[in-house]
Amino acid sequence: MATAVTDSATSVDLDVKRKEIVAKAEAAGLRLVRFLYCDNDGVIRGKSSGMSGLKDRLESGIGLTLAMQAFTMLDHLASVDGMGPVGEIRLVPDPTTFAIAPYAPHTGTVLVDMQTLDGQPYAADGRAFLKRMIERAADDHDLSLVAAFEPEWSLAVKTGDDFSPIDDSGCFTSTGMNIAAPVIDEIVEALESQGMTVEEYYAELGWGQQELSIRHAPALQAADNHIMYRETVRGVALRHGRYASFAPKPWGDQAGNGCHLHFSAWTEDQGVNRFYDADGQYYLSSLARQFMAGILDHLPALVALTCASVNSYRRLQPQMWASAFRAWGPDNREGALRVASPFKGHEAETTNIELKSSDSSANPYISLGGVIAAGLDGIERELTLPPPVTVDPYNLSDDERQAIGADRLPQSLKEAIANLKRDAILTSALGERLATSYIAVKELDIDAFANADDAFEFRQHIYKY
Repeated sequence: MATAVTDSATSVDLDVKRKEIVAKAEAAGLRLVRFLYCDNDGVIRGKSSGMSGLKDRLESGIGLTLAMQAFTMLDHLASVDGMGPVGEIRLVPDPTTFAIAPYAPHTGTVLVDMQTLDGQPYAADGRAFLKRMIERAADDHDLSLVAAFEPEWSLAVKTGDDFSPIDDSGCFTSTGMNIAAPVIDEIVEALESQGMTVEEYYAELGWGQQELSIRHAPALQAADNHIMYRETVRGVALRHGRYASFAPKPWGDQAGNGCHLHFSAWTEDQGVNRFYDADGQYYLSSLARQFMAGILDHLPALVALTCASVNSYRRLQPQMWASAFRAWGPDNREGALRVASPFKGHEAETTNIELKSSDSSANPYISLGGVIAAGLDGIERELTLPPPVTVDPYNLSDDERQAIGADRLPQSLKEAIANLKRDAILTSALGERLATSYIAVKELDIDAFANADDAFEFRQHIYKY
């Protein structure tokens, strides 16, 4: 997909793009175009336009009750002032995100910005939050963030109310790849038809678990791509009678599904990777180290945005390669931040950082926006990165971990949300309306799942994500 529309785009440019969308939709024989957004609980929702009013709706949007950004994954309405039955916003499409959906007959998709009735960004919109953080990084630090969401997900079959993995194959086995091959082949075709470049694929550790990565992109496009990726994978799997679940821990006895977030920061013209220093330890620049230090400093609260469900904390456990400690290191897959090994001869282009404490129950706009906010705080305060950890941090003594600040990350969403409430940098970056509604949604989830059994939690997360 093309990059997002910039502020300099003229109304004439947008009108041309809208006409092009209508022409493509008509040529493809579409009957509906879905206007999609991701809510505060990480659920992808939307409304659809018929063809007769598509051109007008591409410009003016589709109406949506204010209450929807206070809905939980269980469709419970959190109590938030001003987000009840009275009032409306508009789902206004970003025309550069239009695609024909290969997984749904006669259907197109477009991602939206939430706007008030007078055309201003809606304060509870995660996509608007990410845009603000991108703009702040560019204006204040000449940084253009490039990112890639790297999700793991599980293929399942449903019998009655129960979901089970499609196979019990081993990690990286060709058997696992062969069993999933018909679904994976169609997914690759569908992703590429929408402009996403597939990089790698393999069967992962868990039964029925898959990992298929796509190419990095500028920050907003990377988050957009992750929404389209999730929709595509789930849609194609259903065509094969399978359920694709991005739930962090779909089954208690199997490996969890992360969504590792890779990122680097470049000059605005994308010419220089400002995280790279040929003479730096692990090729890291001082700016990269400050950015990483900011993330580690805020991580106990940041995981409320990146590991965003009750189910996330079943995955975020020691010795599960899920980064349960606030530590970093070179290719250390038990550290929250991993410095990925660059490719020989291409170090300047490929030096990047991976946040492993991340999964697909998060709204990608909110999680990436939070990462940027934390990283920029590290730069502005000139924070110092603690020593790298080159062993499993679980195997360090308590004193050794304490000496380098490698403390245990929150063990529940309740703990993470409490940390977020106390983190003035992150809540200020989110803004009062988004922070308040986000926290209210999560607290209602916490209460709902606390009053239910484990089977209910697993079933709801498998189905909803």
